Amino acid sequence: MNKGFPWGSTPTVDLSLWRQDAVVLFDWLMSTDLNTLPTTHPAQKQAVADLLARLQELDIAESTQEEISAAQEEVAKNMGW
Repeated sequence: MNKGFPWGSTPTVDLSLWRQDAVVLFDWLMSTDLNTLPTTHPAQKQAVADLLARLQELDIAESTQEEISAAQEEVAKNMGW
């Protein structure tokens, strides 16, 4: 049974993220009003909220502003697009 999911035993996927990406994504999601995200189906907003909830369980939730800024710099390097 999967812990942390209200639906009991449901299929899940494992997703690996570069730590810096996770820090940047978490910081952005924490500062974003999920009600204003452009979505075409309510499930999209719920999936983003679920992602945020899972990110909150990680130690990145304790990132300092200095760590967030460093992660943003690292992620933005060599974007090329």
